[in-house]
Amino acid sequence: MCGIVGYIGQKSAQDIVLEGLHSLEYRGYDSAGMAGIMDGQMHVVKEAGKLTALEEALKKHPLDTNMAIGHTRWATHGRPERANAHPHQSADGKIALVHNGIIENYEELRDRYLQGETFTSNTDSEIVAHVIAHFYQGDLLEAVRRTLKEVRGSYALAIISADEPDTMVICRMNSPLVLGVGDKEMLVASGVPALLKYTRECIYLENGDLAKLTTSGYDIVDLDGNPCQREMVHIDWEDQSAEKEGYDHYMMKEIHEQPETFRRVMTGRLHEDAVTFKEFTLTDEQIQNWQHIDIVACGTAYHSGLVGKSILEETLQLPVNVEVASEFRYRNPRLDAHSLVILISQSGETADTLEALREAKQRGATTIAITNVVGSAISREADQVLYLWAGPEISVASTKAYTAMLIALYLLAFYLGDRAGRFNLADHKDLLEALAKLPDQAESLLTEAKKEEIRQHSQALIDADHLFYIGRGSDWAVAQEGALKIKEISYIHAEAYAAGELKHGTLALVTDGTPFVAIALQEKTFEKTLSNVNEVVARKGRVLCLLKEGHDKISDDLDKRIFIPDCLDMVAPILAAIPLQLLAYYTAEARGCDIDQPRNLAKSVTVE
Repeated sequence: MCGIVGYIGQKSAQDIVLEGLHSLEYRGYDSAGMAGIMDGQMHVVKEAGKLTALEEALKKHPLDTNMAIGHTRWATHGRPERANAHPHQSADGKIALVHNGIIENYEELRDRYLQGETFTSNTDSEIVAHVIAHFYQGDLLEAVRRTLKEVRGSYALAIISADEPDTMVICRMNSPLVLGVGDKEMLVASGVPALLKYTRECIYLENGDLAKLTTSGYDIVDLDGNPCQREMVHIDWEDQSAEKEGYDHYMMKEIHEQPETFRRVMTGRLHEDAVTFKEFTLTDEQIQNWQHIDIVACGTAYHSGLVGKSILEETLQLPVNVEVASEFRYRNPRLDAHSLVILISQSGETADTLEALREAKQRGATTIAITNVVGSAISREADQVLYLWAGPEISVASTKAYTAMLIALYLLAFYLGDRAGRFNLADHKDLLEALAKLPDQAESLLTEAKKEEIRQHSQALIDADHLFYIGRGSDWAVAQEGALKIKEISYIHAEAYAAGELKHGTLALVTDGTPFVAIALQEKTFEKTLSNVNEVVARKGRVLCLLKEGHDKISDDLDKRIFIPDCLDMVAPILAAIPLQLLAYYTAEARGCDIDQPRNLAKSVTVE
């Protein structure tokens, strides 16, 4: 996830911004840069690669200034190259900015305001600098405000202008930005760790906020220019927890990042009556020519594919096979020009998935990669790439990348079905509306009260040796990911079963107190799942049920239940992931396990 740091005050801005960028390195990045004003001129220094490359460049071209903005970039639009690194400048070079987020309508802005202008990058961010210059008439705050009234998407921005060398403007929408207030100095960052050495008095900007910063203070306004008051917060985190932004573990931090991740993966793609992928070059003829689909992945990514299978079958009306990548190429798969193969990998470097991709291409199939890392091996070799934009995941147990994969698969299924003429999205606006609601619904699952409720449920699992997850249809796919999460980090042996299969052998394992987690979110299978739960309860098994609001009871003998917000059945698997992640987290925490780095496991599996 990109990192922003800015400083205005009496000290060396270059040193402070560099130090702040180093404190955000844990977030992951592929290039870095800095901008400052000297002798009335804007100076920008940026390099691809790590901060050491930027530091070497700054030794040759130092920024001797008391105001600077810096950035570490995690590529979204444009490859990880120097030209695409931030800061970006306006055509006249006077305005520079750093940006986190995605500008949904950047092409529209370019065509409306910037005809004939030359651009130096392949990013959406550069467009914003040009539009600000278009509106600039001596007041940077007003030019930024007018620009943002035209912008759709997500952003955290820090902007400076050579014409106003004592002013910095910052703003945010659906991307975090924190203002640090010091003694005759102001700091801004996308993460609190970058501020803590200089101040612990912070203001968390809210969506739509713009702030004008000078050495003497700050003024905050909304998008209409109305003054706003925001609460000052004192940060008392210990230094060792700063990178985790106050959370005890990266896993919990990344669980909490999911609402924002949901927004990012949908930005620019989800519309009121359509889904678009501007980066795709598929033709309608290609899509209509496919006769079957294979989804190939490993681990958590494989589980996302199990959910995606039913969605793709419904929208494209084609058979879909989901297979673990380590098995795929060894079974002589029947692939040709009528085949679509979807490869899913968070890192884009998973060895088995990469080999499956090469096998698919060799046999003539069309390949689509779903990955989180721009420039990764899988993204380079696939015919089409759908990026997750989830930002780096540090905890080995995947959380936000998994749910981003699910949303990506839903968007892809709707897009391909519509392009094939088999699933008219204009007739399914309820599904698009359900997706749009997910970020807010996810936030409702992350309140302190909700987390405490799940933590209490986890206490019943602490001493378990075995744990069963059951469900039907897409609930079974959810159950498989839930079981993986708890075995990964709590080391409890957990298995997921199709609920209807219990009577074909698994019931022999149920004794007094055997723990089960039942997922019962699909209306068409709800009563059948209820019957399976009663089979377990009748044998004195203990069942914790995951339900949608409105299902107050699933069994007269069952009093343990977790609710997700009421939603359409099709999108329920996305919301269901969050309480299951929390259940695994709290169980592992109570058992004293190493949550972020579970034994014997690695984040990216780059060997077969």
